[in-house]
Amino acid sequence: MYKFEKKDKQGILKINISKEDWEKAVEQAYEENKGKFNIQGFRKGKAPRKVIEQNYGDTIFFDDAFDHAVSDEYSKFLSENTNVIPVSQPSVEENTFTADKGLEVVLKFDLMPEFKLPELSGLKAKKQKVKVSDQQVETELESERQAHARFVEEDKAAENGDYATIDFTGYVDDVKFDGGEAKDYRIELGSHTFIEGFEDQIIGMKKGEERDIKVTFPENYHAENLKGKPAVFKVTLKKVEKKELPEIDDKFVSDTTEFETLEEYKKSIKENLEKMADERAERDYEVALLDEIAEKSNIEVPKSMIEHEVHHMIEDFEHRLSHQGMNLNAYLEYVGKDLDTFKKEREDDAEKNIKTRLVLQKLISENNMTVTSEELDKTIGEYAERYQMTAEDFKKAMSPDDYAYFENNAIMTKVLDFIKSKNK
Repeated sequence: MYKFEKKDKQGILKINISKEDWEKAVEQAYEENKGKFNIQGFRKGKAPRKVIEQNYGDTIFFDDAFDHAVSDEYSKFLSENTNVIPVSQPSVEENTFTADKGLEVVLKFDLMPEFKLPELSGLKAKKQKVKVSDQQVETELESERQAHARFVEEDKAAENGDYATIDFTGYVDDVKFDGGEAKDYRIELGSHTFIEGFEDQIIGMKKGEERDIKVTFPENYHAENLKGKPAVFKVTLKKVEKKELPEIDDKFVSDTTEFETLEEYKKSIKENLEKMADERAERDYEVALLDEIAEKSNIEVPKSMIEHEVHHMIEDFEHRLSHQGMNLNAYLEYVGKDLDTFKKEREDDAEKNIKTRLVLQKLISENNMTVTSEELDKTIGEYAERYQMTAEDFKKAMSPDDYAYFENNAIMTKVLDFIKSKNK
């Protein structure tokens, strides 16, 4: 039997396990573990419980019995009280056992935050107006120009502004260091992308020439083992090139795009920039709406939920790092941080994620929102169009996880449209 109460946003569960039920739990623990004991005079796993207890102590099965008995009662309590939602593992606050009364245990756990949604209409968040300047269009044109640049090799000594292709190997205290070696690396002389002084010492080198370049890593360098250290790079110059940029005119446009004139191309660029800017503004507006609702809901998130969210955030980050051939320890060394600091920096984002999720869940629940098959098909169809596929072909390639992803997108769209409809 059990008794439950809420106190300071935590659940306190008092469990009483009778001596009869406790005996059953001990017997279960014996049956599960008896095969682990070698007792002289008995085949392995055949020694009676009393004999094992005489050899190993009366409490040899207590830990497993405790886990069984308490876990069963805790599960029973949750199944009979579905309105109680723990968000942390229960901790044992009190634990008393007597031969005549059995086991008395007090469990404590954090509860799902309770809150009320604010009035959804009249929110302060507004969608920002989109404006694309002529300068933004020119920047895009320049990017296209740079993308179509030609590199022309020249038979001369390297000068400032040239592009030098080099092989290099770096040494600190005559020992190679990680990340200090590359082949056929193209560098723009004068760009200051390398350690200060490195590029200057390439100036004057000719194709095939080798040179020792001496530099000192800055004190604020990202790699802890290289900060402030003098280093020598053994450099071989492979070639010297000049960068030639095309003229942006009607001919360039007709040769490289689907358009015939520069004006048509500029118009298309502006329309695309406006579309992307509008999509960003819409996303920012949606985030601002949810942030405002969460703030007005006054949600108090338990520390255990934040810690759990941070754990998942770091797991996800590690997964993405692995695709770049890197691990978390190497990354932390690169940025000069320890794991505790890295976790601490993510707590605010973790809390914000939780509040947003809770608000969305409550909005969905209180407004009985569901996704119809037609709405799901529409979401999948829109996505399939991006890949120039029919919805049916796209569905054939989808996994159950993909369906869950699109269903989540569809319900998110419905919730956000609902909020925006209240704030027109």
